[in-house]
Amino acid sequence: MSVDGEAVRIAAESDESGWEVEPDDEWGAAVIATVGRQLKLRREAAGMRAAEFGAAIGYGEDLVYKIESGKRIPRREYLDRADELLKANGLISAAWEDVKKVRYPRKVRELGKLESQAVEIGVYECNSINGLLQTEDHARALFQAAQPPYSPDDVERMVAARVARQAVFERSPAPALSFVLEEAALKRPIGGTMVWRRQLERVLEVGELHNVVLQVMPNNCTTHSGLDGRIELLKFADGSAVGRSDGAFNGRPTSDPKHLRILELRYGTIRAQALSPGESLAFIEQLLGEK
Repeated sequence: MSVDGEAVRIAAESDESGWEVEPDDEWGAAVIATVGRQLKLRREAAGMRAAEFGAAIGYGEDLVYKIESGKRIPRREYLDRADELLKANGLISAAWEDVKKVRYPRKVRELGKLESQAVEIGVYECNSINGLLQTEDHARALFQAAQPPYSPDDVERMVAARVARQAVFERSPAPALSFVLEEAALKRPIGGTMVWRRQLERVLEVGELHNVVLQVMPNNCTTHSGLDGRIELLKFADGSAVGRSDGAFNGRPTSDPKHLRILELRYGTIRAQALSPGESLAFIEQLLGEK
């Protein structure tokens, strides 16, 4: 269920516009292949070679072939420039509506879909700030620090995917969200002081929303029921739910009622051990005041 930090690590040209298609993403591959065929047909109908077409819109011949063969996901600016050059009257640009649905890795799309449908979301995060709370710069710094490294292009893809998931805060009616974050993660200056400060400010902003309960697990807590790792719980309007924990059920998502009761017990205990919401926001404000 969780894909924070996951991406397909590719050896892609960092100066090319677009992302590789995941080989196991059948729906995404079909969409991109269809768009690529349409681009190729229109280019050939205009009597243009791939190299000539690429030069005219500012991209390399190799990238043109990759997009037209369905191996690479075009970005919006590529489609817009192609539309203008080929005088497609907006038909090529309109393909972006299909492309944007599959531009992120399949696992990220699946998680985003679950989050967009949940009426309750609860997360205990043990090692970092949860992806739903991350600023763009903080997320970028995390991905850039990964080993083995992501390609620069893949870093931007994952940052965009993570930020897109935060549309959950704009939903109406608003879902009920709760987060428990570790003090150590909040104190870690990922990306440098300014990035870190903006990240703490973002956590405060979200924590003050009427539908969000945010808590901090202090370092001096003598009893801690979350040492097995992160926990996620999503509940839906029809009464169903899905959960996952690093330290239970092989770390896999589960909808089994017995498993969910265990996760709910652990999560509820963690929340009871953490600082209260008011104390947590005051704690973060104090951190900001120290720097």
